[in-house]
Amino acid sequence: MKNLIVRTITGVIFVAAIVTSFLNPVAMAVLFALVTGLTIWEFTGLVNEHVEDTTINRVICTVAGVWFFLSMYGFCCGIVHSAVFFAYLFTIVYLFISELYLKQKNPINNWAYTTLSQMYIALPFSLINVLAFMGDNEGDIHYNYVIPLSVFIFLWINDTGAYCAGSLLGKHKLFPRISPGKSWEGSIGGAVFVAIAAYVISQLSPATAQLSPLEWIGLGLVVVVFGTWGDLVESLFKRTIGIKDSGNILPGHGGMLDRFDSSLMAIPAAAVYLYAITAF
Repeated sequence: MKNLIVRTITGVIFVAAIVTSFLNPVAMAVLFALVTGLTIWEFTGLVNEHVEDTTINRVICTVAGVWFFLSMYGFCCGIVHSAVFFAYLFTIVYLFISELYLKQKNPINNWAYTTLSQMYIALPFSLINVLAFMGDNEGDIHYNYVIPLSVFIFLWINDTGAYCAGSLLGKHKLFPRISPGKSWEGSIGGAVFVAIAAYVISQLSPATAQLSPLEWIGLGLVVVVFGTWGDLVESLFKRTIGIKDSGNILPGHGGMLDRFDSSLMAIPAAAVYLYAITAF
């Protein structure tokens, strides 16, 4: 009972923090720069502790990831030049070249996990800025929190809907090798709830007139599919290195990777989906 109360309080604070931050672009940037840093720090710590003969630079990986997020924020909202990314590229090159001199046991692993920290965590979070900032026909850039916030809302609804449907109807395992608790019935139930929520958002939010109800439902289903894969990817990572939770920074919810695993696949997928329907 005590754990349920702690989990509920943490969940409410977590949701409130994300929803509130999206109402202001600066608050959004500050919160997700922090989230990016904490998640990379957690990931690199797990790698150094649990992956044999592997040691990556936690500080530089974390600073690089946060810099990339902030660079994307500045570039997408039009306040900095693209040259801001040169510092990030220099840092990545340094992390590769440094292995020539450190004489580590397994430099290939170090390179691989260093790159993974950026591709798996820094890049997806940075794409929130692509979802949030949009240009008009006159070339002006506007901040629109509805789409990036909706991605998280879809993920939360999918988790809740999948849990309820799976508990009541779940019989056929979705991916028993990696996540025995997930069922096809739960996944389908979550998708149905998200499709309904996507239609409701399309009717209630005038700021999203550029997307039709059908396109909104498509976005919701993309988030469901890739969010589920994101959860499974993190589960595979934890199983591979032999841990149950990625951390304990969020009482009752585990670590940063545990809480944001679905979004790390859903955010890039949402960005690609929106680009595709705009381009074609």
